[in-house]
Amino acid sequence: MSWSFETLTVTREHRVALVTFRRADQLNAMNRRMMAEITEVFERLSDDREVGAIVVTGEGRGFMAGADIKEYAAQTGAEFDAFQKNGARMYAAIEDNAKPVIAAVNGFALGGGFELVLVCDMVVASNFAKFGLPEIKLGLVPGGGGTQRSVAKLGRNRANFLLMTGAILPASEFVACGLVNEVVEAERLVPRALEIAREIAAEPAEAVEGLKRLTAVARESELALGLEQERELVCALYRSEIGQARVKAFAQKSVARAAEKAAEKAGRG
Repeated sequence: MSWSFETLTVTREHRVALVTFRRADQLNAMNRRMMAEITEVFERLSDDREVGAIVVTGEGRGFMAGADIKEYAAQTGAEFDAFQKNGARMYAAIEDNAKPVIAAVNGFALGGGFELVLVCDMVVASNFAKFGLPEIKLGLVPGGGGTQRSVAKLGRNRANFLLMTGAILPASEFVACGLVNEVVEAERLVPRALEIAREIAAEPAEAVEGLKRLTAVARESELALGLEQERELVCALYRSEIGQARVKAFAQKSVARAAEKAAEKAGRG
């Protein structure tokens, strides 16, 4: 099996699927196309009886550096609401996937990228990986489950620190709390994640899939309500004067940095 999309690639070896984000020039920042492709791929993999486990990683220096703020800033209120709704489906396609999903975090996992890590079943990180939920810097809050799943997986105090300061921390900071299973050298990252996936995929599928369902039971009763309230708040903040100003300012800085890099490259040429 080898699927090719605009923003990601999917390959399979034996019973393990490898999903790789391919927007390296944007640190794999997620736009609407990427969100749709991730959703499609994980929904298809969930139903594929030839797949026993999934590894997800990114090209270049970023696992996923959150949402594509240039696209984010240009959205109307209605488009932003749709983006959040579609995002909920994408995260559910991973979290509720029948197959175990292992994140191989190679670099920055920020905002929506960290929220994607939070819905994975296991995490292997490189020694260059960094995690954070910096939405507060835009006058916003996470909208993809970050406020709820960070508490469940990190504890409330650690989650509050990340959410309220926007701090970006190395992967080693997340081992003790149990979010990150292992930190390895960069060249060992994907091989190690695939090694774990192959070990899992070799076990009876009914038992593995049953275990995933069972370990999810404890958090299901309160999660749905928390996710609904989170989406309501992020949509209200996006429409606010401060939210609009900060998102647009960030997008303008991003465009300016890209132009500077292009000019420098042209000058060297």
